[in-house]
Amino acid sequence: MFRPNDEQNGAPRRGTPPIWRAMSTVDSGLVHLVGRLRVTGRIPAHLRGKPLLMAANHIGVFDAFVLIAACKQIGIAPRFLLAGGLLDAPVLGPALRASGHLRIDRGKAGAIEQFGQAVEAMRTTTSPIIVYPEGRISHDPGLWPERGKTGAARLALAANVPVLPISQWGAHEAVYWGTEKVEGPADLLPLARSGFTAPLRRPKFQVHFGRPVDLSDVDPERPGAGVRAHAKIMRAIVDGLVPLRTSEPDRPKFHDPTRPTDTVSPWRP
Repeated sequence: MFRPNDEQNGAPRRGTPPIWRAMSTVDSGLVHLVGRLRVTGRIPAHLRGKPLLMAANHIGVFDAFVLIAACKQIGIAPRFLLAGGLLDAPVLGPALRASGHLRIDRGKAGAIEQFGQAVEAMRTTTSPIIVYPEGRISHDPGLWPERGKTGAARLALAANVPVLPISQWGAHEAVYWGTEKVEGPADLLPLARSGFTAPLRRPKFQVHFGRPVDLSDVDPERPGAGVRAHAKIMRAIVDGLVPLRTSEPDRPKFHDPTRPTDTVSPWRP
């Protein structure tokens, strides 16, 4: 369950669970150790302390850490919509559950009930909720957003909450993609090698908070509403991403030999 987080004027207050405040502080230190963080854009004052869905592109294993640090820098303490596997993991799982993150299990029997719970949580929490509409790290060769799922858009429409796009670039340089499933220590070696060298390379992490997406012309009762809202959200993310990667308009300069490149982004400008 979410716990209210009364954030006003850029300063998170006591509503943030202590364990999440501590984890966010450690995270921020890690991000600044690994690379250079640059944050642009803002959360409008009238959206602070109110239900808000934030949708971000997914570019790498390290990008959630960067997002948390960027949010801390502008004075908000968001929660994530997370797959059940993370919340069930030893050690990390209990800490994430205590921090108030929201659970969703795609394709399982309880998914419909969880969606209803997520809608209710969105309506009542004052903590911004971050989602990855793509569902996974992009496999597009240029690292442009994948087609993604309509779940985040449907959630925003059902809960009638604003959507704020987040565009990010650079976090893919910190740690390799690695592998889809970790089945042993050998699968962690590419991540460890790239991660340990990142502080020497000092990649630049860029996070841009865009303007709220205008979904006023999308009638949630009409067929295909989720698809139309999803398209508007994804295009807003790409619009914010383009200025972040002007020197890499085609493909990222950083080569990750472990990341698959077997899909083509439909949102690529």
